[in-house]
Amino acid sequence: MKLHPHRRVMTMSLLLAACCLALPLQAEERFPSKPITLVVPQAAGGANDAIARVIGQKLSQQLGQSVIIDNRPGAGGNIGTAFVGKAKADGYTLLVQADSAQVINPWLYKNTGFDPVKDFEPVAPLAHAGYALVAHPSFPANNVKELIALAKAAPGKYSIASAGNGTLNHLIGAMLEKAARIDLTHIPYKGSAAAATDVVGGQVPLSVQSLPSSISFIKSGKLKVLGVVNEKRVKALPDAPTIGETIKGFGKTPWYGMFAPAGTPKAVVERLQAEVLKALDDKDVIDKLAGVGAEPFKGSPAELGALVKSDLALWKQVVADTGAKVD
Repeated sequence: MKLHPHRRVMTMSLLLAACCLALPLQAEERFPSKPITLVVPQAAGGANDAIARVIGQKLSQQLGQSVIIDNRPGAGGNIGTAFVGKAKADGYTLLVQADSAQVINPWLYKNTGFDPVKDFEPVAPLAHAGYALVAHPSFPANNVKELIALAKAAPGKYSIASAGNGTLNHLIGAMLEKAARIDLTHIPYKGSAAAATDVVGGQVPLSVQSLPSSISFIKSGKLKVLGVVNEKRVKALPDAPTIGETIKGFGKTPWYGMFAPAGTPKAVVERLQAEVLKALDDKDVIDKLAGVGAEPFKGSPAELGALVKSDLALWKQVVADTGAKVD
């Protein structure tokens, strides 16, 4: 039976429309069809970089595509973060982020170049990292209680090194001073490695350090742990007490997460989150994260988004209390 010319045109139009609608769905179903880039807004060798490389290697195996680590350091993580916030929202350019750049920087910088909530689609939490208050082995205090006694007897006498003004370890140190009602002299360095090196060398007695940056010094006896910053004891240092065991209510567990540019298709985000969860259950991944003092942190995009919002409120108050500013 022949179709009327008008009906033939309508039929063709409907077929074309159906094809057009199917294209984005098919593209999402085929994801990923090319290499994925994980942008790390910090230099190679740090905690965030180490975690990104462990996760990226496993995702590459699972997805059958190359996963490229692209380090874009600068401005405390703002440069790389802003780059991803402006990238094409297709799931091929992703951000592996330390909590500090996402939830502290907006309160430190006049202009970060990104909105921590509006510019990003949360994909999945990745890991928790251990943080510890460390000291040179010769330091007279061996725990937080003894440190408090020393510091109260000589306010301002003892120095604490950080990776720089407004960095996570600076603010954790400031939180400790406030909670313990002690006065330490803050000495900012250009990076965690430089701060840790001077504590190892005895130039500065104290520092708050991430375990990925300091675990080798701790295990070799070049640094001693006075207390763990996290709410709970960490697997990498099971015998080290938390600061919260001495100062009730003290504790913060730094986290790392994966984000996509805002507007990334839901199907792509869900696929990525499922693959991250699968990777975090892998024994090899768990062991490699443990090797850098980190532990898997499993959750949903919604949970990561809620964590960003709650931590933004927390660090806004801490920054206000310390008066820290970068520019």
